[in-house]
Amino acid sequence: MRVSTANGQTTENQRRELEAVARRSGWMITHVFEDNGISGAKGRDKRPGLDALMRAATAREFEMVMAWSVDRLGRSLQHLVQLFAELRALGIGVYLHQQHVDSTTPSGKALLEMSMVFADFERAMMRERVHAGLARARAKGKVIGRPRTRPAVEKRILELRSRGWGMLKIAGALGIGTGVVQRVVREEAKRSAVC
Repeated sequence: MRVSTANGQTTENQRRELEAVARRSGWMITHVFEDNGISGAKGRDKRPGLDALMRAATAREFEMVMAWSVDRLGRSLQHLVQLFAELRALGIGVYLHQQHVDSTTPSGKALLEMSMVFADFERAMMRERVHAGLARARAKGKVIGRPRTRPAVEKRILELRSRGWGMLKIAGALGIGTGVVQRVVREEAKRSAVC
């Protein structure tokens, strides 16, 4: 259950209707997860109720997630698709009261899977647009990606590494990221292996 603002809004109506559905269906409610005053557009990291739900799902503490409406689970298509995919992979059903969707039925499963197909299509189209934009930029002579590390810095990294310095210590001493140090060391190891 979720409400966007804490002032005056309550999840009580959602709870009452979902409890009635559970009684009629013979389902036992094992957990109640709630986010009060939190937007559905926020990700799992900013929604403690949703995070607790997913941790309990991973532990297989229940077989079905009930929500009053799909927008109570999330407002971002990307977040919803990811959520539904994770639940499906865990073998956990989804019941959406307002949309009359029960993924344990053939029609409910089809509706959820169709929404995932459309989301996959949207991601593929976005990926194509990004690749086309990168190709256009390269054709105009634009260099894509992070700038290369200066040769003097690479030489200093290898020198300190040969003295037995750790990667974190080198990064700190030179004021660079550990990823840069790791890449330079890895590339040097490849060059040495080829020679």
